[in-house]
Amino acid sequence: MSAPPRTAMVLAAGLGTRMRPLTDTRPKALVEVAGKPLIDHVLDRLKAAGVERAVVNVHYFAEQMVGHLAGRTDLEILISDERDELLDSGGGIQHARPLLGEEPVFLANIDSLWLERGLPPLEALKAAWDPEAMDLLLLLVKRGDGIGFEGPQGFLMDDAGRLTHSTSREIATPFANVGFGIMKPSVLDDRPERGAFSIIPTWHRLQAEGRLFGVVMDAFWMHVGDPAARDAAEARLS
Repeated sequence: MSAPPRTAMVLAAGLGTRMRPLTDTRPKALVEVAGKPLIDHVLDRLKAAGVERAVVNVHYFAEQMVGHLAGRTDLEILISDERDELLDSGGGIQHARPLLGEEPVFLANIDSLWLERGLPPLEALKAAWDPEAMDLLLLLVKRGDGIGFEGPQGFLMDDAGRLTHSTSREIATPFANVGFGIMKPSVLDDRPERGAFSIIPTWHRLQAEGRLFGVVMDAFWMHVGDPAARDAAEARLS
């Protein structure tokens, strides 16, 4: 069994436009749900899963983020500064690679919360991770098992856990990516060293190579994407 990741990449640099007006004066990561900023919900989950170092990218209201993160003493937190240019999902991870190192890392978005029912989702990720077979393992939610699974797009999964990403508007996929996973940073070796780009073409390459896998969470997922979703999540957590 491989050692679980001790480092996480936390994607927190987005503009949070759908969360306005809550993000008119602060970054989305500092919007509170049940009395706690989204970034702290995520860091607490990662800490509980054994993460010792978190690399957090910042862009929008970056000074607020840096100041807030300075108050966390339970984790080593490194800032990946994107103040000059917002780099999207893939570009943000690529920019942070000198801080991440080359060992597998957790990936974490800041707008996913959940209510656990059985095995904690990040423990399920750790248990399923097999670096011999996988380059990227995504945490998934089953359709109907959460709030914020919008539209038909998502993932199909075979009996071995290999994923196929679907963008079809006709086929309602059974699973959605919740924004957490385990990834080998080297999967970005074929992508630009600098600049903005999406992670999705890397999904498609790994899918074709049979190296993209998923594990389904045993939890109720809440995608906190806009003020109404934030209120709904707060009601459930409270």
